[in-house]
Amino acid sequence: MRRKISNIYQQIIQAKIDGQKLLAILLDPDKIVWENLDHLLLKINQSPATHIFVGGSIVRTTILEDLMTALKQKTNLPVIIFPGDPSQISSQADAILFLSLLSGRNADYLIEYQVQAAPILKKTNLEVISTGYILIESGNETAVARVSKTQPLNRQDLNLVLATAQAGEMLGNKLVYLEAGSGAKQSVPLEMIQLIAQNIEIPIIVGGGIANLKGIQQAYNAGADLVVIGTAFENNSHFFES
Repeated sequence: MRRKISNIYQQIIQAKIDGQKLLAILLDPDKIVWENLDHLLLKINQSPATHIFVGGSIVRTTILEDLMTALKQKTNLPVIIFPGDPSQISSQADAILFLSLLSGRNADYLIEYQVQAAPILKKTNLEVISTGYILIESGNETAVARVSKTQPLNRQDLNLVLATAQAGEMLGNKLVYLEAGSGAKQSVPLEMIQLIAQNIEIPIIVGGGIANLKGIQQAYNAGADLVVIGTAFENNSHFFES
C-alpha cells in the first residue's frame, strides 16, 4: 500500500499561488459497480485528475472501506472524504473536507454532525480541512437539498452568495465550496465564481452540473481553483478523451 499523503491543504494553497488549476473526480460509493472498479481506476489514472473525492449525501453501501483500500493501492492521488454525515469517515483516506453547510440553517449540517465527527476524527490521522459549503440553485432539487432539508441560495442573488462566502472565510474556513449539486441542470454561474474569486483569499472549489471539458475550463477561467466532476464521469469513463 502506498504511503499516506500529507499537507494536502498546503499543496492546494501552493497550486493557487502558482496558478495551477486542480481537478477532483468525485466517487459516490453507492454508485460503484465493483466488477468495473479496475477499469474505472485505470481511467482515473489516465485522466488529468489531481485528487479523488469520495462520498455522497447518503451512503448506504458497505463497501466504503474496501473502496478506500482499492483507491490507495491502485492510484497515487490524494483521497479526500467528501462526507454527507459522520458515518462516511474512513481512516484510510488522506484527508476530509470538514463541511459546514453555510447556505442552509439546518443546525445538523452547520454544527451537529461536526460535533459528532470530532471525536472520531481525533482518533485518526486524517488531515481535516475546514470547508464552507454553499449550495447554489441549479434548476432541480438535488440530493444535498433533499437530505439536508435546506434551500439552495438563489443563483441570481450574487451579493448574498458573496456575503455567505466571505462569512465562511471570516469564520476560519480554509476552502469555499460552491456546489450546484449532483446531476444539476445548471452549473454554478460563472459571474458568481468570478465575483467570489475577486473578493476572498481562500481557494474556491466548484462542482455540480459541469458536463464537459469546456465547462471545466470556463470554471477555471472564472476563478475556480479546483473543479469537481462526478456525474459526468460516472456516466462516461471516457469523459476526458472527448
